[in-house]
Amino acid sequence: MSDCLEKLKGYLSDLDIAIVEEDSEEDLLIVDDQDSGVTNLILDCEDPILIVEQLIMPVPEGAGAPFFRRLLQMNATLVHGAFLLDEDGRHVFYRDTLQLENMDKNELEASIRALALALAEHGDELLEMSKQA
Repeated sequence: MSDCLEKLKGYLSDLDIAIVEEDSEEDLLIVDDQDSGVTNLILDCEDPILIVEQLIMPVPEGAGAPFFRRLLQMNATLVHGAFLLDEDGRHVFYRDTLQLENMDKNELEASIRALALALAEHGDELLEMSKQA
């Protein structure tokens, strides 16, 4: 197991965030923080960074400029990370990256809490946007 995973597991334990899956070959953890509404959050050690990634929703069929404009406007309100599209443009994700070399528990917590805050602030709107056809 990598030093990154060991460090993450210690931080997550301290933060009382549950690890639901671990892939030590890929240096990847999937975690849940039920209290903040964060589920299946991927923590991927890709030296020299940690990728923090959460699937938000599929891009609605026929989504146009207003949809993508609103996602960009939402990004302006995020404390950490950003909403983005996957390479195929079919899914919206939240993603943040942290430098592994000097990452500490507070930095990891801030990234996860920023996602929770984004979901609290924009969750209802994102849910409505996902229903658009």
